Amino acid sequence: MKKLMALLMALAMMASVVSALADVSADAVEDQPEFQVMTLGNYEYGTDYESLYDYCGKDITIADVHEDEETGFAYITVDGEEKLLGLDFLTMAMVYNTTPAGDYETEDDVYAAWWRLYITRWNYLLPEVPLYSNEYYDLYNAQIKGVDEYPTNPFWNPASALIDWTSEKEDNSIILGSSTELSGQFRVPSFGKSSPGSSDNDIGGLTTGLETVSTTKEGGYEWNSTVVKAHEETINEDGSLTYTITIWDDMQLSDGSAVNAKNYLAAAMAGASPVYTEAASRESSYRTVKGWLGEYQLYTGPDSETGTKVFSGLRLLDDYTFSVTIPAEYANYFYKITYGSFAAEPVAAYLGEGVDIFDDGEGCYLSDEFYAKDEDGKYIQAAAIRKLCTDTSDENYAAYPWSGPYMVVSFDNTDSTATLRLNPFFKGNYEGATPHIETIIYRRSVSATQIEDFKAGGLDVIAAITGGADTDNALKLADESDGKYVYTHYSRAGYGKLGFRADYGPAQFVSVRQAIALCMDRPRFAKDFTGGYGGVVNGPYYTGSWMYRAAVAQGMELDDYATSADDAIAVLEEDGWVWNADGTPYSGEGVRYKAIPADAINENDKNYRSVDGSYKTEFVNGVYLMPLVINWYGTADNEFTDLLQTGFRENSNIARAGMVVFNTIGDFAPMLDELYQQAAYGYYAGTPMYCAFNFATGFSSAAYDYAYNMTVDPSMYDDYSVYYIKDFADIYWLTATAE
Repeated sequence: MKKLMALLMALAMMASVVSALADVSADAVEDQPEFQVMTLGNYEYGTDYESLYDYCGKDITIADVHEDEETGFAYITVDGEEKLLGLDFLTMAMVYNTTPAGDYETEDDVYAAWWRLYITRWNYLLPEVPLYSNEYYDLYNAQIKGVDEYPTNPFWNPASALIDWTSEKEDNSIILGSSTELSGQFRVPSFGKSSPGSSDNDIGGLTTGLETVSTTKEGGYEWNSTVVKAHEETINEDGSLTYTITIWDDMQLSDGSAVNAKNYLAAAMAGASPVYTEAASRESSYRTVKGWLGEYQLYTGPDSETGTKVFSGLRLLDDYTFSVTIPAEYANYFYKITYGSFAAEPVAAYLGEGVDIFDDGEGCYLSDEFYAKDEDGKYIQAAAIRKLCTDTSDENYAAYPWSGPYMVVSFDNTDSTATLRLNPFFKGNYEGATPHIETIIYRRSVSATQIEDFKAGGLDVIAAITGGADTDNALKLADESDGKYVYTHYSRAGYGKLGFRADYGPAQFVSVRQAIALCMDRPRFAKDFTGGYGGVVNGPYYTGSWMYRAAVAQGMELDDYATSADDAIAVLEEDGWVWNADGTPYSGEGVRYKAIPADAINENDKNYRSVDGSYKTEFVNGVYLMPLVINWYGTADNEFTDLLQTGFRENSNIARAGMVVFNTIGDFAPMLDELYQQAAYGYYAGTPMYCAFNFATGFSSAAYDYAYNMTVDPSMYDDYSVYYIKDFADIYWLTATAE
């Protein structure tokens, strides 16, 4: 807590001073950094303000950064002034500014330094509260062979590992349990979503393959020699980067059709176009490919007055050779090998029947038919892409072939069960391995009944078992099964968390998120939940990762938010949570309120109220008073949710701090809609209510990259935000009036 208070003192000059000697009034509330963030909607990006990284970040090296020894915050000098670096700047620099400089001799050293500064800033802003990081146990039916020789780990889950396994079951099958409900959206699980379910992603990975760059079992990247015959990396005269890729000529999709270079370009050409943007209701992420921004993305068809149909960054060089070019500003990307990552896809699925890819020497382009519109002016192929990605009928799954080791043959939405069959034409993964198990069945698995289901033969694998009771039961079952059941285990690369909609309600204020962490006994919560099979972390990291070890070696220190109601109260009072609902000074009992200037608050926050309506934002003496009430949405049939009832909602420290928690329990998909504040799954009613949610997050990707995920740019904010946080340090005011 010493470090936290030091951070508060460091920011005290930027915080408002709220008088508690008189009733609240507009004159008693001064400008605060968080109020600047709240008012961004009143200003135009690129005119009144922009991100600090957009303003100057591309020219900054790690040698330009100086750190505050007390807080660990990072600063640079801009136009003669010291500028604090925020989450957006640090996450961008982490992957784009890794040229060795100063005392850092390698790109890895520089990356680790930016990563350390990001984690330190994150630890202060606390956009979510990690509550447990646990050991994972995978329980297996011993008829599934190869588990010992080819085990799972944080980067290689059962869906990846089973390509090396065999099944001695009579029907040569494996039944996997899904802890999240399957949506049936398997072709492109992320289509129209910012956070697809883990099992949807698993099935997407099992059915999409022949990729040019593969994620390895160790959590790295490498060129897939099973697919790639040759590849060449070229730095061009203008500083841009070109990968030229030649694929082998003996690959096939699941229907036996031959794979050529066009199979690798089709999804990219469609996905980078306005047609796909219309289909997914979100902009595609091709801004790092030459010729997309301001050119290919603006071409709307033969009558287009802007842009060009030629995508200069993608080239079709011959039947089995293609290339991708990345502009100079992105060419130094830390994970630049991923620019060369393409998967084989059926051409007609994304481009439509009769549409072809051409290249006359300047770049790829599509037949004009791809841009055909209906009588309402909507792209015909946009509707086809939407159907391709979201239609969960068996007919749709069979409409086009698959490129991965398996094919989806059916999905039963009533019980959330998907059936996959082996793709007989699959050439192999990056190690040349081909699958032997004929059938994969994914079934919804609920922790309360999964052990009984497993014993009855309803599951062959229960992955990622966690929690004391569940882990104890699983180990006891295996140990006493006389070899019928086996298990493996590994430390989790991730954690269970209390997450926030960090731009709405009380949770948008740093002080509230910190106070919640200070009120909770996180080590005890972790012990109670994991039964001793885990612990707690203080930031978004996996302790087994190379960058964590490097950052610790560089001296990273994080606040552990040791439990203290007194410290929580001090944090809240420092931030102005010092009022009653009627505008009189807080009496020390009941719910605290925070005064917000009338010109800073938005409509959603004006209407903020508790789930039961007993507390709401009040308008008193020209200011708005927001109640310290947290509306929390928890998922059903979840021990984590159950433990939060006592660890969070009924926590005596919460009440002592002047906070009240209201709880709604429901299914996972509706919870995500409430988090997104949009009907991604068809449940959101249009009025925001919840600002806290419990679920989990993982760091098992081979790339630790949050570039654009902390953006303050409104054109990307809704689609890319992972916490819906706007760090005031990332705002660079361009006009004096805006400041």
